[in-house]
Amino acid sequence: MSTDLNLMMFAQDPLVQTGVLASIGALLTHVALRNRPTHRFAGQLFFFTALTVLLFYHGVVPYEAGTSNSSVPQRVFAGLARMIWWTNGALSLVGFVRAFLTFERRTREGRLLQDLIIGMIYVGTALSIAANVFNFPVGTLIATSGVFAIIVGLAMQSTLSNVFSGIALNISRPYAIGDWISLGDGIEGQVLETNWRATHLLSDTNDLIILPNSSLAKATLTNLSGPDRSHGVTLTVRISPNVSPGAVSSVMRDVLLSCTSILPNPPPTTHIQSLDADAIEVKLSFHVAKLSAVGTTKDEVFDLVYRHVKSSGMRFASPSASMQPILNNTESSASTASTPLRLLNAISLFSSLTEDEKEALAATMSRRTFRKGDVVVEQGTVMAALVIVRTGVLAVTSRTEEEEIETGRLAPGDFFGEGGLLTGAGTAGTVRALTFVVVYEIALENLAPLIHDRPGIAEELGAALLHRKQSIDPPTK
Repeated sequence: MSTDLNLMMFAQDPLVQTGVLASIGALLTHVALRNRPTHRFAGQLFFFTALTVLLFYHGVVPYEAGTSNSSVPQRVFAGLARMIWWTNGALSLVGFVRAFLTFERRTREGRLLQDLIIGMIYVGTALSIAANVFNFPVGTLIATSGVFAIIVGLAMQSTLSNVFSGIALNISRPYAIGDWISLGDGIEGQVLETNWRATHLLSDTNDLIILPNSSLAKATLTNLSGPDRSHGVTLTVRISPNVSPGAVSSVMRDVLLSCTSILPNPPPTTHIQSLDADAIEVKLSFHVAKLSAVGTTKDEVFDLVYRHVKSSGMRFASPSASMQPILNNTESSASTASTPLRLLNAISLFSSLTEDEKEALAATMSRRTFRKGDVVVEQGTVMAALVIVRTGVLAVTSRTEEEEIETGRLAPGDFFGEGGLLTGAGTAGTVRALTFVVVYEIALENLAPLIHDRPGIAEELGAALLHRKQSIDPPTK
């Protein structure tokens, strides 16, 4: 009987009830509902309300300082109860901030604002406990803390500068995670992380760069990924002034038209930069889908510039005027060869042939021209000749039951018709002229003996056929 009475008295003890209620609330909200912010806030609010009712039931006003005429156990209980109440109130407010406070649906700014408000809640709770539980003169503390704040501020000037710069950068959002940025001092990299103190960049050499936020806030910053992921590229080409600037611009437009890696919008452009006795300088401007594609696209454009310039009979300008006579003499001696022979010499497919074999093959080649918009060959046509592009640009389109899609473009030095030569299959797509086009054809009966004697030619033709098929039929997952 006495044991039951002791248990009943223990259960009715205000300190025990308060502790049990606070423990149950902490376990439920911080363990069971830790990954569900809305339900967690509802649970915290429920237990905070229940705790408030329990304290008032026992005659404890949590937001008022305790009296000194009560007994020591009563003062200890009241102090602990008030501390628990204020702590639960702060946790309820934090739960509300975590669950409902957003900043225009932007995660990074919302998290920053949440952290700032939660910090203010905790500071206010600590001051309230000091004032209402320990009767500490908070007003005097706040009044005298100015000197201490000045001392701490001077000692942590660099750290605070980074923190406030981080706040400004997170709110203004001059860049986002994943963007490529470039600074005025030559530092360039992809943003991996930004926090209160520093921003982490990954350079193109796979090195980690850590920049203090204060330095980043002062620097001249260029976001290479903004306002979208596309990136502009400019190249300058110098051509010998043996042709008109209009002809140079026309050839450079064909270069940009030939490149499949260039975005159609905004449209690529060419402009004559300068003209003198040594060179015609022309600037090529275009956009690529993303910054990482700049290198491969520039390689493709440079290759197309070389092929188009050579096929049009133009010459690249030398860096020095004194070298011009030597280059002219060299090129004039090379220009004595016939056009078909020069075309064969420029294609790696026939690099294994001897000069006599090339001359014999060049004599059998026939020339054909097409105007812009002409269909050179229809899809499915079985070709009995290998066609080599001399000048101009052609588009290859593949027609299906649903749509017609462009699968590639052909520039000077490219060839097609290898499917009919190797397998007797029809062409995989329709070839159409995008500009005025000149091509040379090599009939099957003239090329077959060389394919038989030079297996390398057949292998290269097979590789070209496979590449063209893969561009039409993407690999399945």
